[in-house]
Amino acid sequence: MKTLYLVRHGKSSWEYDLPDHKRPLEKRAYNDAELVLSALQKHLTHEVKMYSSKAVRALETAKMFKKELQVKDSDFTVLEDLYAFNVQHLMQVIQGFDDRENNIMIFGHNPAFTSVANYLGDDFIDNVPTTGLVCISFQQKSWKEISDGKTLFKLFPKMFRS
Repeated sequence: MKTLYLVRHGKSSWEYDLPDHKRPLEKRAYNDAELVLSALQKHLTHEVKMYSSKAVRALETAKMFKKELQVKDSDFTVLEDLYAFNVQHLMQVIQGFDDRENNIMIFGHNPAFTSVANYLGDDFIDNVPTTGLVCISFQQKSWKEISDGKTLFKLFPKMFRS
């Protein structure tokens, strides 16, 4: 059985004239991460291997999750290929994961994350928002064969704002 956690990067800042992959997080992203992480603590019962896009906004989001979830450095990897925006590219990355890893959390970008959540999961999601998390489980034993997953839960910041 495999479990995939899709985490879209936090809200990025457009304050500076920077290339897309260098845009930093906006202040709201830190608050949103706290909300989602607080809710995730109730669901996460096993260790995860984390992979992040190289983009600053995704990597900074991933580092917040890594710290809060106490993920070891050896279980945290930056993957250049996660700087992906289409389904086919992102699916190639996911299907290439090591089958010895059963619980993987990836940090990246839309529209690919919303599309993959809908392609693999069984609960339609109009849009995975910034700092949104979708957890999907699979009966297959190989990442290459995953399909027809079950969307276990969604954690979106707006669900926890008062």
